[in-house]
Amino acid sequence: MCGAEPINCFPVLVNILSNTFLRLFNSTARIRVWNDPIHNLHNPSVGHEVFFICLTYMLTLAAGLPPLFAVSNMEDYKVKSI
Repeated sequence: MCGAEPINCFPVLVNILSNTFLRLFNSTARIRVWNDPIHNLHNPSVGHEVFFICLTYMLTLAAGLPPLFAVSNMEDYKVKSI
């Protein structure tokens, strides 16, 4: 009925369920479902955009974490838990 990939199975599942519900309600109509592949999958500009989004996220994360460790150590020092 469908391939092993979930992106292919979902439209087939929707088609089966929709036609089953139509038959339950004694309808003669049928629903056809199909999917098209993603056309811009191998576009190099998409890869660059994803890279720069991930890079920006990682740099923001790297800039924000060291102050958290410093604040934690200062609070431990103030209450003399070390």
